[in-house]
Amino acid sequence: MSETITETTHGVKLSEPAADKVRSLLTQEGRDDLRLRVAVQPGGCSGLIYQLYFDERMLDGDAVVDFEGVEVIVDKMSVPYLDGSTIDFEDTIQKQGFTIDNPNAQGSCACGDSFH
Repeated sequence: MSETITETTHGVKLSEPAADKVRSLLTQEGRDDLRLRVAVQPGGCSGLIYQLYFDERMLDGDAVVDFEGVEVIVDKMSVPYLDGSTIDFEDTIQKQGFTIDNPNAQGSCACGDSFH
């Protein structure tokens, strides 16, 4: 009896600059078993905060999309909050880091790390 694992996808997009940055970070780490996990957790001044980190685990119900070798995973509870979002990477004199443009966010705090 074989078990069928259904792999679901999500609506999160990864820009080319963000994918390039993730690839370079993984190269620096010397790891090829890590994926970029994006999640939404309760917290922050507006109710929900983003979490963006490398994860070697695949959890039950995770949705995954491969962006030319960079796997982005989203847990099943976060998928509806992040649908249509774009992860980008900015590298300017004013700001360096990953950003998440989320059309589902009705409002955010001044720091931009929290939304509702």
